[in-house]
Amino acid sequence: MKYNPEKVDEMTLALLYLVTSRTGDTGRAWKGFDRETLARLHRKGLIADPNTRETSLTITAAGMEQAETLFKKHFQRE
Repeated sequence: MKYNPEKVDEMTLALLYLVTSRTGDTGRAWKGFDRETLARLHRKGLIADPNTRETSLTITAAGMEQAETLFKKHFQRE
């Protein structure tokens, strides 16, 4: 199936926001998402390298800011 990877990245980042434990301007979230999607988010500087043995990953400050915006855009009640 063909899909738009930009939209998948956007929704994944928004969902990561939902399960993030915040620490200052960054956060940690479970990394139970598609590896290729996480790799793209890492290349964009939105998350730390997901290729670790840890079950969670770090969302960067820029990633947290964008994740919050996307979460509100897609999931906030009007």
